[in-house]
Amino acid sequence: MERLVSLDQRLSLWVNQNGPSFLDPFWSFFSETVVWFPLYVLVVAFIFWRLGWKKGLVVLLTLILTVVVTDQLSVLVKNTAMRLRPCHDPWMTAQGVRCPDGNGMGLYGFFSSHASNVFGFAAGSWAALRLNVRPKGRYNLYGCLIMLWAALASLSRVMLAAHYLGDILTGTVFGLLVGLALAYAARFLIVKAKL
Repeated sequence: MERLVSLDQRLSLWVNQNGPSFLDPFWSFFSETVVWFPLYVLVVAFIFWRLGWKKGLVVLLTLILTVVVTDQLSVLVKNTAMRLRPCHDPWMTAQGVRCPDGNGMGLYGFFSSHASNVFGFAAGSWAALRLNVRPKGRYNLYGCLIMLWAALASLSRVMLAAHYLGDILTGTVFGLLVGLALAYAARFLIVKAKL
């Protein structure tokens, strides 16, 4: 386990230090959750437009539940695991980790709420749009774009020294699982209720 933690630290440090500093405002912008809300509103409006208000309402409720579940469980794990964020880790700061936004964030970072939220929303919304879709692959462009957005939002956390790559990877997997599980629950409800 110590080797894995050390590898995670070194890889995260390498990624953090090798990003050009002129991109720091871009990463800070991408990391702000307030910036995500206009995108969320557009995606939800698109879902309602494509699926209708009944299916859209079910999907909206599952997307809200996805964000709440991923956020709250990641916070619970953070407070249990108590793994210091890179900007608070003495070894990382001694190695010169870059903290463009300072270190005013919470102490603990495992696992990333940002990554679990964005990947949960991305997976859930993409799966929802594919309800009863013919031909298959109709929303693949949307899927690629929303996953790219989720990846950039997650990578921003490493660039700002808020998370290790391992925090991001764990958050991504957790978010994808929750997002897909709740999207399929929405599909089940829609089929059962014949919406």
